[in-house]
Amino acid sequence: MLLAGGTVVISMLGLFGMGLSFMRGAALVTIAAIAIVLLSAITLIPALLGYFGAHIDRLRLPRLRRRSRKHGSGITAGTGWMRWSQLVQRHRFVAAAAGLGILLAVASPFLGVHFGFPDSGNSAEGSSTRTAYDLLADGFGPGVNGPLLITVSTPDDSLESPTGAAALADRVGAVLTSAPGVAAVSPAQLNPTADTAIIIVTPTTGPQDTRTEDLVRTLRTDLLPAAIAGSQAEVHVGGATAVSIDSTANISSRIPILIAAVVLLSMLLLLVSFRSIAVAVKAAVMNLLSVAAAYGAVALVLQGGWTGRLIGIDHPTPLAPFIPVLMFAVLFGLSMDYEVFLVARMRETWLATGSNTAAIVKGLAGTARVITAAAIMIAVFAAFIPSTDIAVKVIGIGMAAAILIDATVIRMLLVPAVMHLLGDRNWWLPARLDRALPEVHIEGHPQHYQPTSAPADADQAPAAAHLASV
Repeated sequence: MLLAGGTVVISMLGLFGMGLSFMRGAALVTIAAIAIVLLSAITLIPALLGYFGAHIDRLRLPRLRRRSRKHGSGITAGTGWMRWSQLVQRHRFVAAAAGLGILLAVASPFLGVHFGFPDSGNSAEGSSTRTAYDLLADGFGPGVNGPLLITVSTPDDSLESPTGAAALADRVGAVLTSAPGVAAVSPAQLNPTADTAIIIVTPTTGPQDTRTEDLVRTLRTDLLPAAIAGSQAEVHVGGATAVSIDSTANISSRIPILIAAVVLLSMLLLLVSFRSIAVAVKAAVMNLLSVAAAYGAVALVLQGGWTGRLIGIDHPTPLAPFIPVLMFAVLFGLSMDYEVFLVARMRETWLATGSNTAAIVKGLAGTARVITAAAIMIAVFAAFIPSTDIAVKVIGIGMAAAILIDATVIRMLLVPAVMHLLGDRNWWLPARLDRALPEVHIEGHPQHYQPTSAPADADQAPAAAHLASV
């Protein structure tokens, strides 16, 4: 429990390094909630279980008892999950290839994603904001919905001086009028002190068009500096469109840092807990595949095809850059939780039997119901999809798709298949590193699981034989 909560906390801490003030509050509240849950899990819940004892299981729902089968090894699990576990073990190569193929196919649309902030043009058809947006674009050109604001400021406040704001604004206006990609340039407006001028520029393309982004970059790096050359003036490009472009570039550049920091810290935590290099690396790779599949599902619906129309997105829409950040922080934590549930049970059996095959089969069969039940979070995030807000809608579809894929394709298929392929290498750790790492037994001290002597009676011999042959 503490390990699972710790991985979520690490994911949330990554939001603090993004430089996004509006996410820090959400991250702090989430960490506080996790701390409260962990505290109750190690104090209140054990106390209540001890108080109620066997009575806790007295009020069962009728007709929901599952038939189970106890194997000679002591494995008790639903027969369906045991059969599935053994099926994956027998067809490990096919299972690994199928799981990886599904994930890559779902993630592939993300390769063509366009980052940007949705605006009124992405609202639902028929809405007031969408109608006004379309009328303006049809009547005055698409660029009228995303004008650029050019400011020229200078220490010279003389109206007649060639280096004053008025004269420099005229020079800038002349350059802008002849610039490619500019549809219209408004007359410059001076402030009362005559040291700053503002010019409104209407691009020929819409605010989400990549050509508008190219225009902003060209104005900043080439045209405007050349227009004020030889003066002490400063010129800047602003407006909602420019802010959107700048924010997108800023957040996008920080995403790799977030991913690297969270993945490395999580791998270190898993390495200490499970004392296995393969488990830590595999968990990181699988979780990244899960997040990539979620990003792919989001990119697919944002394309505005038939999949987008199913949830109310009728034409191509950019992906707000803060959405991948938020999704990564939440999904990586949830995915790591599922990994901890699964691998902790596998390691418990590994310590008891020394059989990698038995550990994987028993671990998968014993935790499958827990992991698939935890996927009830799909319903929680699916409730976001009917929202009229594009960002909320997209977060809902991405999170729901990610949990569905993670709890089925990854945990029930790809993880056990890969672990079967790795064999005993799953639990390898260099001796020097083993001595350097602190002892953390998340499943209890090994002496509780490792057999201390041979079976005392003949009835236990078939149990050991069964585990060895699973």
